[in-house]
Amino acid sequence: MTARQTIIRAATLMDEPTVYSLAAEMATSFAVERESFRRSLGELVAADNALLLVAETDGKVSGYVLGFTHPAFYANGRVAWVEEIAVQAGQRRQRVGALLMEEFERRALDAGARLVALATRRAADFYLAIGYEESATYFRKLL
Repeated sequence: MTARQTIIRAATLMDEPTVYSLAAEMATSFAVERESFRRSLGELVAADNALLLVAETDGKVSGYVLGFTHPAFYANGRVAWVEEIAVQAGQRRQRVGALLMEEFERRALDAGARLVALATRRAADFYLAIGYEESATYFRKLL
C-alpha cells in the first residue's frame, strides 16, 4: 500500500466541479444550485477576507474548507469563522479534514485572527479531537 500525499492549497475556478459536488452533498438546509454556486465561487476566489482552500490527495480534490476573517469588537481584533468543510466519503478519517483546518488556522492567524469559530451538528467529535472546545449555542433564522 502506498502512502497518499495530501496538499492544501487555495481553491481556483478550475476546482468548481469537485467542490460543487462536495457542497451539494454536504448541504442540508438548502439545495446547492449550480449557477449560484458558480457565481459564489468567483466572488469567493476574488475576496480578500475569504479563505477557500482545497485538499488535493494524489492529484485529485478530496475536500474543501470555506471561511472568512473579519474584525470583531469582542476579540479586540480579527476573528475567523468556518462556514463549510467537506471531505470526500472515501477520504474521511485519513486526516484530510484536520489538514484543511490546520491550514485554515494558519492563514487566519496570518490575517490577524485571534480565534477560529464554527457551528456544527454532525462533527463535534472531530472538532474536539483537533483541539476545539464548545463555546456557545448556535441560532439561525432563514430569510
